[in-house]
Amino acid sequence: MSESFDLIVLGAGSGGLAAAKRAASYGARVAIVEGDRVGGTCVIRGCVPKKLLVYGSQYRQLLADAPSYGWHLGAVRSDPATLLANVRAEVDRLNQLHIGFLEKAGVELVRGWGRFRSSDCVEVTAADGSVRELQAQRILIAVGGRPHRPHIPGADLGWVSDELFELESLPDSMVVVGAGFIACEFAGILNGLGVQVTQLVRGDHLLRGFDREASLAVQEAMEAAGIVLRFAHSPAAITGECAPGDLTVTSQSGEQFPCGGVLLATGRRPFLQGLNLEGAGVAVEGHRIPVDPEQRTNVPGIYAVGDVTDRINLTPVAVDEGRAFADSVFGAKPRRVDHNLVACAVFSQPELASVGLTEEEATERHGVEGLTVHRARFRPMSQALPARGPRVLLKLIVENASGRVVGCSMVGEHAAEIIQMAAIAIGMGATKADFDRTMALHPSVAEEFVTMPG
Repeated sequence: MSESFDLIVLGAGSGGLAAAKRAASYGARVAIVEGDRVGGTCVIRGCVPKKLLVYGSQYRQLLADAPSYGWHLGAVRSDPATLLANVRAEVDRLNQLHIGFLEKAGVELVRGWGRFRSSDCVEVTAADGSVRELQAQRILIAVGGRPHRPHIPGADLGWVSDELFELESLPDSMVVVGAGFIACEFAGILNGLGVQVTQLVRGDHLLRGFDREASLAVQEAMEAAGIVLRFAHSPAAITGECAPGDLTVTSQSGEQFPCGGVLLATGRRPFLQGLNLEGAGVAVEGHRIPVDPEQRTNVPGIYAVGDVTDRINLTPVAVDEGRAFADSVFGAKPRRVDHNLVACAVFSQPELASVGLTEEEATERHGVEGLTVHRARFRPMSQALPARGPRVLLKLIVENASGRVVGCSMVGEHAAEIIQMAAIAIGMGATKADFDRTMALHPSVAEEFVTMPG
C-alpha cells in the first residue's frame, strides 16, 4: 500500500534539500528520497571538498614565500593522504549535519533509489532490497548530475572527479583531460600537492564561456606554476594495467603521455538513469529535463530543479530554484528565478570570477563602438616581497550609451569574494560613474575597480 505525502523530492542535493525544507516550513508533508549520502554533489563530491583541497594545495606556495616575510622554516613535505582523509572526515560531518537539518524541518528521509511507477507514484528500493511505495500529488526531480566519461578505449582506467576524493594517495604524475573549471581547478590542486600535471585541451584555450582575456591570464599563471598545457589534444585511448598505475594516454594525433593516473574532467550530465521517466510520461530533451519558468515539466504535478535541467549548473541557482518552487506551490508566494545575472567563479590558481557579460558577449550585443573596456593588470601587494607572479587582472565592461557596467571580471586572489560584492552593484544597474564615486579602500586589490580611469 502506498504511503501518501504532499511532496516527494527525488535527490537530497542542494536544490532538493532547499525545496523540501521550505515546503515543510509551509506545513507540507514531505519525503525526500536519496540513495547516497545527504548533501548532493556540492557537499559530498564537489564544491566543498574541492575548495578544501584548494586550500591545502596553496600551502606549497605560501611556505615558499615565507622566507621573504622573515619566516625561516625547516624541511617541509606534503602529505596528501592526510589532507584527503581530513577532507573526507569533514564531508562525513556535513552529511550528518544535513540529516539533522531535515529532521529538524520535519522532512522524512527515505533511504534508497527512487523510480517512477506513474506520474504520482514513486517506488524506492533500499540497499537491503526492501521496497517502499510513495504517492504524492507533486513530485520534484532534483537528482543532479554525474561526471561524463568519454567513449574511448580504456576510459574505465581513468578517474572522474567523484573518484578523486576517495583516493588514499596521489601518483607522482597525472594527465588531466579537459579545459573547463573542474579540469583547471584539479590541475591546480594536484600541482600544488606535488604532482606533475599535463593537461590535454581539445580546443585552443581554457575555460570556454568565460572572458577570453581572463582565461588567458589563468592559463599564463598555470603554465608559470609548472602545469604543462597541450592544446588541440584529445585522448584517443588509455592503456595500462589498472588505475592507479603505469598508464599511457594516447592522443588522437598519436602522441603518448605516460603517467600514474588520469583525471577525465570532460563534463557532467544529468543523472537520469534508473528514474523510469517514461513511466511518468516526463519528456527528455537530449540529456536533460526541460522545464518552464515555474520549474514545471510537461507532466502536471512533476517539477525539476538544479543540474538535472542543465541550465545554469551552480549550487546557489539550484537552491533558489528549489525555494522558488516551494514558495510558489506551497507558500502562496509565486516567484520565478532570474537566471540573467548569475555570478560565477573558477577556483583555479589564481581564481577567476565574473558577473554579467564577457567582453566577447558584450561586443556581440552592443558592438565594439558601443563599449568601453576598463582594465588593470598589476602585481598584488601580497607578492611585493616575494617578487613573483601571477599578476591580477581586473576588468569592467561599460555600455557607452547608458554608462552602465554590464560585465565585471577578475583574476587573482580572493576574486570570488570581491566579485560577489560587485554583483550587487551590477544587479542594481550601477554605472561607471557610480563605481568612480565610491571611495577606495586602500591598500587593497578591489580598490582598483573604483579607481580605474574614466
